Amino acid sequence: MEAPKTVYQKNFSLIAAFLILISVTLVIALLIAYRFTATYVENEFTSKKIDVWEQTIKPYNDFFQNRIPEITSYQGFLDSASAANYADSVFRDYAFVKQIVFHEITIGSQLQNHSSYKHLSITDKAAYQYLPKNGNIQGRKKSSPDEDDDFRHIAAKFSSYITEADTGRVPNQDEIYKTFYDVKPSKISYLNIPRREELKIYRELQQTGRPSAYYKQNLMTFLLDPYAITIRNTHPELYQQVSIQPVVYDSLNDEGKIFTEAAFPGAFADYKLYFSSNRDHLNAEINRRFMPTAAIVLLIYAFLVLIGWLIYRNLNTNLKLFKLQYDFINNFTHEFKTPVSVIKIAGSNLRGDGELSERQRKHYGKILDEEADKLNDLMNKLLSFTQIENRSIKIHKQEINVDDFVQKYINTFRIKYPEFKLNYEVNDVGSFYTDPVLLGSIFQNLIENAYKYSNPDRKELFIQIYQDKHYIVFSFADKGIGIPKAEVGNIFKKFYRIENQYNQNGSVGLGLAFCKELANFMNGDIQVKSKVNEGSEFIVTLPYES
Repeated sequence: MEAPKTVYQKNFSLIAAFLILISVTLVIALLIAYRFTATYVENEFTSKKIDVWEQTIKPYNDFFQNRIPEITSYQGFLDSASAANYADSVFRDYAFVKQIVFHEITIGSQLQNHSSYKHLSITDKAAYQYLPKNGNIQGRKKSSPDEDDDFRHIAAKFSSYITEADTGRVPNQDEIYKTFYDVKPSKISYLNIPRREELKIYRELQQTGRPSAYYKQNLMTFLLDPYAITIRNTHPELYQQVSIQPVVYDSLNDEGKIFTEAAFPGAFADYKLYFSSNRDHLNAEINRRFMPTAAIVLLIYAFLVLIGWLIYRNLNTNLKLFKLQYDFINNFTHEFKTPVSVIKIAGSNLRGDGELSERQRKHYGKILDEEADKLNDLMNKLLSFTQIENRSIKIHKQEINVDDFVQKYINTFRIKYPEFKLNYEVNDVGSFYTDPVLLGSIFQNLIENAYKYSNPDRKELFIQIYQDKHYIVFSFADKGIGIPKAEVGNIFKKFYRIENQYNQNGSVGLGLAFCKELANFMNGDIQVKSKVNEGSEFIVTLPYES
């Protein structure tokens, strides 16, 4: 029965489910956000017309509420010249005022051949017409002023007001609007408001009819052009076109456009602001407002994906760490168990009841000695690795002859492995200063690996030493099984082993990691070049000190 590769539960379905869940949530969130944004923009298209309407009608409101009542300040003493000046200022400030008619009105007791209102004579003495022309004002006196309907209508309202007014107080806004204003489509007439003393005199004249002095009133009629109102589109992002149209105007249905409208007040009540936009124009605004929301949603999504990736990486790291620890315990146990078992067997034979020949005792003694050396070597390697990692040992440099140093290890491994083909070459390097023990450990591990990870018919190693600027380079090129490209970045990790047929009998995974730590500890480096089934080249670079 094949043993499982690891007892650690390798299950990433939760991470996958998490990613699928947040991806679906992202799509739903984006769809909902876009729908809400579209609804909000469409609602604004309907509601924000009030802002445009208020800004557009603001000059008219100012004209109606502030400029027209200025006539009262003249107390009826306007004449044709001062009325012309007033009209000129109105034309300059309000382009929608196209014509002004000024009436000089006299009020007295009832006289024959004059218009009378309840025994009160209200006479349109003269009327003047003012028009803007090329930046100047053009005025002329109108003929037959008594035939003016605007005058007769407001004179009748004024006479009724005199009859019913409370002269003990100033008139309220409702009384002012009903009496002194006459608002018709595209036309506003205004009569100046008399003082309370004048109202008392007018009532007395109305009641007694006795002749008396005549009193002046001023009446202004403003003819307006609604198409001359300046449209102030404060929301061009919503309204592509804003126009002034009659209230009865209704455009043809167009599926590619959306519409809304807002009616004007007062003298412009027959007209409205008409808002229209192409659907593409509104969609562009929806997209513009949606982008920040989408960016925030995507940022949250990226953050969640990052969290998922960190969880995955942590899980994967823990899995690898567990596997390394698991393999290390198994391999290390095997490495200890084998020598201990051999030692136990040899010891049992030595203390057995049967007599042993001299040859047998030497054989068992050799076995005990070799297995003890293996255990000692393994313990020393672990101890040295820990000391180097903790920087608890010091480098003891001394001058070594490179040729002699290499030759010593070549001879040792030729005796140990007679079938191992070992050759070396030293190029223009005589001697240098280094720690021979640490360098020897590198040599021993790399030569041992070259032998171990080579096919029986290709156990070859070529060692080349040369100087490269301020460094001395040791190259170990074998013709072994090679290292897969995906594993090259892992071989120098502690307890890491490549799964292959040569590691089935146990390997702690410390050899190359130990070499890497030694090289770094000696201010050098180690790198590898390898091709599967062709061989590997380990290159050790150390500072050259002659």
